[in-house]
Amino acid sequence: MKIAVVGATGMVGEVMLQVLAERNFVSNADDLILVASERSVGKEISFNGKTFAVVGLATAVAMQPDIALFSAGGETSLEWAPKFAAVGTTVIDNSSAWRMDPTKKLIVPEINASELTKEDKIIANPNCSTIQMVLALAPLHKKYNIKRIIVSTYQSITGTGVKAVQQLENEYAGIDGEMAYKYPIHRNAIPQCDSFEENGYTKEEMKLVRETKKILSDNTIAVTATAVRVPIVGGHSEALNVEFTNDFDVNEVRTILQETDGIVVQDNLQEFEYPMPMYAEGKNEVFVGRIRRDESQPNTINMWVVADNLRKGAATNTIQIAEYLRSHNLV
Repeated sequence: MKIAVVGATGMVGEVMLQVLAERNFVSNADDLILVASERSVGKEISFNGKTFAVVGLATAVAMQPDIALFSAGGETSLEWAPKFAAVGTTVIDNSSAWRMDPTKKLIVPEINASELTKEDKIIANPNCSTIQMVLALAPLHKKYNIKRIIVSTYQSITGTGVKAVQQLENEYAGIDGEMAYKYPIHRNAIPQCDSFEENGYTKEEMKLVRETKKILSDNTIAVTATAVRVPIVGGHSEALNVEFTNDFDVNEVRTILQETDGIVVQDNLQEFEYPMPMYAEGKNEVFVGRIRRDESQPNTINMWVVADNLRKGAATNTIQIAEYLRSHNLV
């Protein structure tokens, strides 16, 4: 099976290669195709002891990979994903380009991989902040029926990319350099992730609203979000306030989450145990803690959810989709 990684030189692309190696998804290194923009063509990248020369998009299409893992931005995906699909490649796309397209599936494997068929040639990977939230909420929605979600995010600069990491490092060192953000990020919190829409919410906030409803297949869920960029590199954190139709037992909620694939519950107040990005970095799981009843209104719970946004929020989720496709003979 030939696997192409499109955007192999970017932050998510690099993590994809790490996860592919860790999960032994590519059995023969010769079946791996590393793809990037024209300015990176010819650059050499090592994978499992073999050196690869990066190729361009047109070359990769001509090689007809079975699966193409895309992390190259929305414009690239809109132009090139259909070209890959036309030669029989199944594209799993990390950008926002196809997520809300009604003809495309938006997949978190633990929740809705069963929706996939051989006819799905372009599959959308959800936004990083959405993935970790819905993974924690999907089993609770089945049990108690979610009415409303209030989510406040504390998002890693790695979600912006390498320029943001460089900005923070420059600010640590007192060096003037290129700015990924309008303001300093060191010792700061910027209440803007992505650009603003007409309603005053950012695109990141509206992704949480729209994608949650699509993944959970329920347009009745009310969602409101505030997304904040913080000077963290380990992952995204989220404070969730969730109102259910039905009442719940907090201990039962913990048990449900403990039994959910991909979730690790860290919720021992006596030992000061709760999720933090410094512990989530480099891990594929979603961590949940600070699980407690909202005492201000009925049937409502608070929880704290943390995940490495480059792992489960991007690369790992993408590769899990590919694993499902292969194991179910859908490619």
